[in-house]
Amino acid sequence: MRAVTWQGPEDVRTETVPDPELREPTDAIIRVTSTAICGSDLHLYSVLSEYMEPGDILGHEPMGVVEEVGREVTAIVPGDRVVVPFNVSCGHCHMCRLNYYAQCETTRTPGKGGALLGYTRLYGHVPGGQAEYLRVPQAHFGPIRVPDGLPDLRLLFLSDVLPTAWQAVADADVPPGGSVAVIGLGPIGQMAARIAVERGAEQVFGLDLVPERLEMARRHGVLTVDVSAGDPIEAVREQTEGRGPASVIEAVGMEAHGPPIGALAGRVAAALPGADAHLSERSGVDRLAALYLAFDLVRPSGAVSISGVYGGMADPLPMMDLFDKGLQIRMGQAHVRRWTDAIMPLLTGDEDPLGVGDLTTHVMSLDDAPLAYEMFQHKRDGAIKMVLRP
Repeated sequence: MRAVTWQGPEDVRTETVPDPELREPTDAIIRVTSTAICGSDLHLYSVLSEYMEPGDILGHEPMGVVEEVGREVTAIVPGDRVVVPFNVSCGHCHMCRLNYYAQCETTRTPGKGGALLGYTRLYGHVPGGQAEYLRVPQAHFGPIRVPDGLPDLRLLFLSDVLPTAWQAVADADVPPGGSVAVIGLGPIGQMAARIAVERGAEQVFGLDLVPERLEMARRHGVLTVDVSAGDPIEAVREQTEGRGPASVIEAVGMEAHGPPIGALAGRVAAALPGADAHLSERSGVDRLAALYLAFDLVRPSGAVSISGVYGGMADPLPMMDLFDKGLQIRMGQAHVRRWTDAIMPLLTGDEDPLGVGDLTTHVMSLDDAPLAYEMFQHKRDGAIKMVLRP
């Protein structure tokens, strides 16, 4: 089959690799019909290369048609159309029974969260979904059966973007009729802002500096703030009685290109042997501007929801300020299956209340993946969300 493989920092290639096979009775094989590139894939593309191995298959936002199932898989059958969550979760361990599927104890790497599709040896080293076919572990629980008749681009984002954005809004704990600011209007930020509007927030601010992202957010009722045009904190406070919003969603995280020193450190670490290789686990290598902005922007006794991904283990935080403001802070990988039942009716009706049809900016072939990654990283040609078709 053809698959997108990582070969080195900022070097992905679409190559012919062996077809996946069933390994466990809880596996399934799907034929991928659409698969997206996530901002987290850009982290692997560049700044987290120390955890990658040449030939790793990327991608954790796939959907397709079931081809084959193991003997313990009964919820789906060959021919079913499914979206595959990026979490690899068993559904029955202690953490899964609590609906914390990203912390699945069955698939968890010691000291980390549960396994993720296509996301390095840190998280299970499971081959990803930017491929013609995908082996889905824990398929007795994970895959989401979806109806025929609706386009892939209406349903695909159940794999990651929509549940991650939904959880970001839930963690933001926006009070009834309250205000929320979303920092970063990439795919997660776009959908978090729209979900906040749908769920009744009175004021939803979207902060970014990319014109295409700001324009997309405005189309969906978001009050946009161009952070390059002045002080964004003052711009939002002027519209929130001087206090700032009740909640802030930080949807930037570790930027895809990384801070220069951190990127250099990661590349040096990747060349070191054994235990010396994981420099980022002991270093503060993240660019924290968006996180500091979130802490400054939110009103006292407000909530900060962090959906952006960070990779450093020693990043400095303004603990006195956080304590003095009395903030609630929540973060972490989305527990995909926890939210999909609530989201599904917003996708399968006649309307499109979240505007999911207005998110994908580019649909390209799997063989064009190297170009797609480069365009996405540098935000060229208005790139906001990239989908690949095998």
